[in-house]
Amino acid sequence: MTPANSSAPVVVITPGGLPATLVINALCGRFDTVHVLIEDVESKGEILRRRARRLGWVRSIGQMATMAGSKFLRRLAAGRVADIVQSTGLSAELSSSAHIHRIDTINDQTCLTALARIEPAVVLLVSTRLLHKRTLLQIACPILNLHAGINPAYRGQMGGYWSLVHRDEGNFGATVHLVDAGTDTGATLYEARTAPAKNDTIATYPLLLTAAALPIAVQAVADAVSGHLKPIAASGPSALHFPPVIWAWFWRGITRRIW
Repeated sequence: MTPANSSAPVVVITPGGLPATLVINALCGRFDTVHVLIEDVESKGEILRRRARRLGWVRSIGQMATMAGSKFLRRLAAGRVADIVQSTGLSAELSSSAHIHRIDTINDQTCLTALARIEPAVVLLVSTRLLHKRTLLQIACPILNLHAGINPAYRGQMGGYWSLVHRDEGNFGATVHLVDAGTDTGATLYEARTAPAKNDTIATYPLLLTAAALPIAVQAVADAVSGHLKPIAASGPSALHFPPVIWAWFWRGITRRIW
């Protein structure tokens, strides 16, 4: 492990959720001062309108329907979720040692003001909105992202699901990378791969991949704190993915058992 100053301030920016909680708890076990900037969750209407401008209304509505279906599946997968959490050795409850701050979004002044006050050695993003270039340029420390997919082939959303759809099971994994102005296009720091269980679905893939990536997330943050980041330029085919539309998701689930 790369030695690092455990007292250097570390910041996680996230809208929250169980995967982010596991990341925060893992960092709290390694670093003395972990600040968490929790941004407001983007409304479904905002997401739908933004995506419709890019992909059209039919496809966007189909994707949102799939995400609604995945939330229903998550309620049915409580046992599997508990197993994944248990495998990490971490609590599903946020560590009391984390310093919590509320911000409006990652791209507004509330975020920049908080970062200026904390003066972190590194910022780690977990499931945030896309960081705007103007915001990126105003943050002096390294900015890392934990992405539930192997870059650059599975950028965007649901990277684990799409690796299975493309019969690329060997790339069912996660990436920790530097953040640049693109979507998951920054240089890679570490990758982690795992395999889904038969009862895993689109509802549990992100949590499973986050659990597998906890060691590399902690290591990447330690590297940043110690000034020993070793980024590797992304190479190979690159594709940006979104959630599947609900009719395609059902078809693949029925015909290929990829849910």
